[in-house]
Amino acid sequence: MKYYTKVFWGIVITIFFGMGQSIAQVSNTQIKGFVDVITSYQKNKSAFTLGEQDLFITSDLSDRLSFLGESVFKYSASSPTLFDVSIERIVLKYNYAGNHNILFGKHHTPINYWNDTYHHGRVFFPTIYRPLMFSTGIIPLHSTGLSMQGLNLGKYRFGYDIMVGNGLGSTDVSDNNIFKSLTAAFHFKPIDGLRIGASYYRDIISSNALSTHQNHGGPVNSLSRTLRQELLSGSISYFKNKWEFLTEASMAFNRTDSTGTAQTSVAYAYAGYRIKDKFIPYVRCDWSEYGKNEIYFKKDNTKSYLVGLRYQINYLAVIKFEYEHVSSKFAGIVDNYTAQFAIGF
Repeated sequence: MKYYTKVFWGIVITIFFGMGQSIAQVSNTQIKGFVDVITSYQKNKSAFTLGEQDLFITSDLSDRLSFLGESVFKYSASSPTLFDVSIERIVLKYNYAGNHNILFGKHHTPINYWNDTYHHGRVFFPTIYRPLMFSTGIIPLHSTGLSMQGLNLGKYRFGYDIMVGNGLGSTDVSDNNIFKSLTAAFHFKPIDGLRIGASYYRDIISSNALSTHQNHGGPVNSLSRTLRQELLSGSISYFKNKWEFLTEASMAFNRTDSTGTAQTSVAYAYAGYRIKDKFIPYVRCDWSEYGKNEIYFKKDNTKSYLVGLRYQINYLAVIKFEYEHVSSKFAGIVDNYTAQFAIGF
């Protein structure tokens, strides 16, 4: 452990020394915003809803050092007359050589294509909401820590992310134990529009830690025993010309000494086709299945089928219409009709 601690602080000192050599006056700061409004019909009830308002800030501090900040304002789930403000990302990026970077701060955990590609600006989402695998607590959406990244390397535009961060059950400012989460991801782009990726995530969650990460929401219970979690994920995406295709799958393995290993599997597949540049009809299916001896996730086996139409007014203004049929263990069978108007400014 002492050896790894020395290596960690050696990397940190190198980063800040390099920053000190390259920092110049602040330049090229950009502030962008995104917001969406939704109308929905479900179980004989209709509603108008304000979605998230996303404040997205980027700044080049020098030719090697840059900053990214993302904050979201939305109505509180516990008190609909109040707003919640969440810091989604605060990242300092230092380009130390070529296409290789070191990043420090709060990140979107680079596990899946969706989580690593789309921020909270809903105007860029191919569907109205994220796939179900990102709202059930299975994917650790955020990690606070240090990462190394490489992009567009070689003939096949290879990329990698190696990250060490605060683990599940921790907060943005502290960890609940000495163990750190580890994320290792890679991808490559053999042809234009095609991206193939895979990732591995590992963490040790101490007893009495919350059984749902603070970024996921949902029920919050205390673990009565230490849990070891591993997450394997894979993705294939193709966005080129008229065709859009994206599929991802993840398998989570949660182990304790007393209950053994519980395996949970989640996946989704999305496909769309562009008609006359502005109209994109699309479909998406989601699926999740939980292990019988699962003690960490809420065991809500779910299947969902969705059809929709996206009308792209321009790059920063989109209207979407969707019908979704959901069958879940707890909620039963539900049909959702939803429309969204999303903009960037």
